[in-house]
Amino acid sequence: MKRLLPVLLAMALPAAAAAEKPLWEVGAGVGVVSLPSWRGADESRNYLLPLPYFVYHGKFFRADRRGVRGVLFDSDRVELGISVSGSPPVGSARNSARAGMDDLRATGEIGPQLDLTLWRSASHARNLKLILPLRAAFTLTGSPDPIGWVFSPALNFDVTDMAALPGWNLGLRSGPIFATRRQHAYFYDVAPSEATATRPAYQAGGGYSGTQFIAALSKRFPRYWVGGYLRYDSLAGAAFDDSPLVAQQRYLAAGLGVAWVIGESATRVTVDD
Repeated sequence: MKRLLPVLLAMALPAAAAAEKPLWEVGAGVGVVSLPSWRGADESRNYLLPLPYFVYHGKFFRADRRGVRGVLFDSDRVELGISVSGSPPVGSARNSARAGMDDLRATGEIGPQLDLTLWRSASHARNLKLILPLRAAFTLTGSPDPIGWVFSPALNFDVTDMAALPGWNLGLRSGPIFATRRQHAYFYDVAPSEATATRPAYQAGGGYSGTQFIAALSKRFPRYWVGGYLRYDSLAGAAFDDSPLVAQQRYLAAGLGVAWVIGESATRVTVDD
């Protein structure tokens, strides 16, 4: 379930090559997402959720296909900004593996992100970037508690000029995830008081958190947008892969969405993504 919010936002934000575009666009739609209750859980949940469509191409604040972020520095090849992420709550009563344990509260993450453009085509319709986000994590409900740090470097390849599917945008992203022990403990520790005959006490270590591969496809029509994604997650070799709360080390997650564009700015800006 972790990182459901950024996945939904990425689904609803279009890719863009260099062009004159509205300063902002707004709309709304609906998304359907199927995810395990947490990374490694063998019980999945399907979510029917509102899908916000918001695009803003400002100098210091941007909302686009790479998420909602603040931009602290931007050059032809280097961009330094602020990255945010998060996850919704998980009720333990609805998941047999966590029965009798405390619920997982909603979490938020925020921190700096450095984007390095490694290659781009002459038209800027294809580009390969190295993305380096480092975020502090904390719970959101009740009194916020810090729950460690997450570092998720990734290679991101965007294509906006596919000959086989004119007008469609393809995004591919892959990379490992690393986190502190405190972050892993929040999702995978089992306290002695929570141990059962089939769920022994467990304490996770920090370090490698697995690898994700994400493919997303989307198209902006004149008045609406459609898109979807497929994510493959591998937890093999993760610092917590022997936790009793990890029932599967490899799995797929997917989502589809549609959003209608309600309005856009009359002001145009040059967007070079």
